[in-house]
Amino acid sequence: MKRAIITVVGKDTVGIIARVCTYLAQNNINILDISQTIVQGYFNMMMVVDMERKEKHFGDIVYELGALGEEIGVIIKCQKEEIFDRMHRI
Repeated sequence: MKRAIITVVGKDTVGIIARVCTYLAQNNINILDISQTIVQGYFNMMMVVDMERKEKHFGDIVYELGALGEEIGVIIKCQKEEIFDRMHRI
């Protein structure tokens, strides 16, 4: 399974989850786990997704999620799971 980690951070507004999840569904990316919280008006979400059936190149997805984030006023980052794990190893 090709998994990735998606993080979304920014000022809370209506529709953030809907827009991100719609993009993922349109690109055949399945959400395996999701956690989100709002702290004093700031939105934070982390998702583990399955990209086995993705319809685009990984780099295109990373770029498009970043552009979507700019459009809705948040920062969206997408990393392959193995790179995320290596970066956060103690």
